Amino acid sequence: MTIRFTKTPAVSRTQPSIEADHLILRPLGRQDAALLHIYTSDRRVAEGTRSIPHPLTAAATQAYIDAAVAEDRDEDVWAIDGRPQGAPSFLGVVSLKSLDRNQSQIGYWVAPDFWHAGIASSAVKALLDTNPHRNKTVFAEVFQDNPVSARVLTNAGFDYIGDAEAHSLARHATVPTWTYLRKLA
Repeated sequence: MTIRFTKTPAVSRTQPSIEADHLILRPLGRQDAALLHIYTSDRRVAEGTRSIPHPLTAAATQAYIDAAVAEDRDEDVWAIDGRPQGAPSFLGVVSLKSLDRNQSQIGYWVAPDFWHAGIASSAVKALLDTNPHRNKTVFAEVFQDNPVSARVLTNAGFDYIGDAEAHSLARHATVPTWTYLRKLA
């Protein structure tokens, strides 16, 4: 695995690009807007997250990218780039939202056309191995009707710590979740 620190467009704060086995995690950029909009407009993707509304507007897509490249952001968002394996340059995202006390919350989604190919597992593993926020602890949550995402976390060394609930914009409802924690060095 190779780590390269690059500047995100129009941002002075650096965010690393991370080269994994067959993927590159690179800072999300404006060039990703078209595919980001297409993929997140899929109800299955939106309903798998807390924060993606459905239907998704072009303005919401642009606002997400603007937040991802903002200098004062509290969340680093990486595009999952599949070019090393001959796939498209944008397959989904993985993110780390900064919390207090050297902790972050990880989030991820992959476009349905690329489900069940190990992409989320590879992206999560690469991000945890790199630990760009120098975290001691990373938290995660998945909706209880998404056991595949739960397996991504447990396979990456996360421990289940309990049930909770989270509001989903796409579902317009509060949804039961499983919460996970991973201690890092």
